[in-house]
Formats: sequence, structure tokens, C-alpha cells
Amino acid sequence: MSSWCAVYVDVGYLLASAATRVTGSSLRSGIEVDYPGLVSRLVEQVEADSGLPVLRVNWYDSGSRPGGQPDHHQDQIGLLPKVKLRLGRLSYAGEQKGVDVRLGLDLALHGRARVADVVYLVSGDDDLTEAVEEAQGAGVQVRLLSVPGVNGTSHAVSKHLRRAVDDELLIDLETVDTCVRSRALAPGLVASLGEEDAAVDEIGAPSDDATDETVPGATPSAPEPDTADVGDATSASGEADASEPVPQAEPAGIPVPSPAVLGRKRASEVVLPEPLTATTGPGTESGPGLWDAVAYAVVSSWCRTATPASLAELRAAQPTVPGELDRALLLDLSSRSGAYDIDDAARHGVRERFWHHVGRIRLT
Repeated sequence: MSSWCAVYVDVGYLLASAATRVTGSSLRSGIEVDYPGLVSRLVEQVEADSGLPVLRVNWYDSGSRPGGQPDHHQDQIGLLPKVKLRLGRLSYAGEQKGVDVRLGLDLALHGRARVADVVYLVSGDDDLTEAVEEAQGAGVQVRLLSVPGVNGTSHAVSKHLRRAVDDELLIDLETVDTCVRSRALAPGLVASLGEEDAAVDEIGAPSDDATDETVPGATPSAPEPDTADVGDATSASGEADASEPVPQAEPAGIPVPSPAVLGRKRASEVVLPEPLTATTGPGTESGPGLWDAVAYAVVSSWCRTATPASLAELRAAQPTVPGELDRALLLDLSSRSGAYDIDDAARHGVRERFWHHVGRIRLT
């Protein structure tokens, strides 16, 4: 009889933990993922570790479309070789339903049927502890495959789950760093614009008192010249005649922004200013300091893909925090505090700091 290994992936845990490593927040919308590369690297790692071929990668996530149907990305994942898509659904409140139940049942039932000799579980959920023990009772070896945090140790894994499994190993750092990336460049990686690039970058930007309206029958006035136009119209003596209109540059002479300039532009017009207090170090390990640090990280990650319209929609929803953002707040707070259960004071505190930082967002 052939021997196999199998992989059971809790996608919510995998992406939230990877996002925390890459962006500082568990918000999934803040990252882009190379799914084929990620699955391929996971298969390579478990086959090398177990010495057995992979039977199947079971991929557990919530269907993003109504009725629990897969979205475009999930459709593509389901078409990958040896990948079995197992979807739960999203509730009307945007909460994930049925995913953990599917994973736990499959782990226990597949264990009893001995479909694989070694099982790799990519999760940190305490609720899967009993399913792990059920599979072990059938003679299956269960190894935990966890996501490495920024400190090099496993991120957000329950102590009960860690104690129940037969062994624990980390997903290769190169796998996470290569296949998961932020949707926007970190501010420190955005090259500063030179003087020439800055002038090109502002071409076409309307002034504060510019208007798009034109009065029928009126003679259009000459546009206000920019700095470059004034330089062109300066006389040989170095002085410009302010009484005469300055001719506008020919359209053909307007420089076109290069791809390099456009590539250095931020991906979003929504910007969160730097925090007023430190988000790491003394005072941010517990209590209000931790609440503020967690809230700032979540809002900052959200801003990387936000638009002015989504900002207006978010502010209009106050005081209700949207489901995805609320889950990220509580998950990050739990991970950083080491507390599995978050008390009411902490829940209210981190949400209050969330709205505080949302109020600080500005448009550029």
C-alpha cells in the first residue's frame, strides 16, 4: 500500500499571519499573494520533510461570493494540481462560517480512513485540537506547519494545539517573503522625487481656485503660467514683463511623466500621518499603549489600498467597525497580548483608538 502525506491549510490563519509579517497587520486586503508559488513551495517543503509524496493539498477558506461560491482567485486555486478547494461561507455580517467545521471533520474522518500517513496542518486554531487527537487515535502523525512571525518563532498558534500535535515546524521564511507582498510600497522604499521629476509629477494638477466650468459665450482667459513658463518668458535682462500675458507652452513641449516617475507614486491617495506616540517598545505591551499600536497598524494597512470613496464610506459607518477590520483588530490584539480571550475593556479600547486614527487620515 502506498504511503502519502497530506496538507490541510486554514487559509484564514495562513494569510492573516503572513500579512502580519509583511505589513504589521493581519488585514488580508493589505497583501497580494502568488498562490501557485505558495502552494508549490509548501508541497516541496512537506515532501522533503516527510520523504513521502503529497496526496493532496486541502484548501479551507470562505467563499467570497454570495452563497459561499468561489471568487476569481479561489477558482484559480481550485484548478491547481493536487489542490482540493473546501469552502465555507460568509455570513451577512461578513463573518467566516463553516470553515473550521469542514477542516476539523475532514481531519478526523480522513484520519480514520488513513488516507495519509503524515498530515501537515497549517493553522493555529485552538478549536482544531480535538480533531488532531482524533486523527492521531487512528494512527496518523499530525505535524503543525506554522507561519513564522517577525521574531522568527511561530505566529498566533494556540498552546493547546501546539501541545496536541506530534511535531511543529515553520514554513520556510523564503516562501512567505517571496510569495506574499504588500499591495503598496512601504514609505521608506519610495524613492524621493528630484526637482525635475517633481515638476513633471505636478503637471496638470489644478490650482486651489481653478474651475472646470466655462460660461457660454465668454472669452476664455489665459491660464496661469507655472514656474517653467515664467522662466521661458523671462527677458534677456532677467526680468519678466508682468503686464503682458505669458504665452502658454505648446502641447508638444509638455514633458510626459516617465514610467519611473509613475512607479514612484503612492498607490493610494489616502494617507495616515505618523503616530503621535511610539507603536513599539515600552508602554505598548499592554493596556492603552497596546490598543493604540494595534489600531494604528490596522488603519495604516487599510490605507494602502483605500480610496477617498472608501474612506468616506468607512467614516459614515461609525461607530460600527466593518467586519474585516474588526476581526483584524481583535486578532492582532490577541496575538500581541498573548491572550486568547479579549475582555470587553480591551475590545472597546482598541475600537476607540481605531476611530481616533481614522479621524487622522488625510487625502493627498
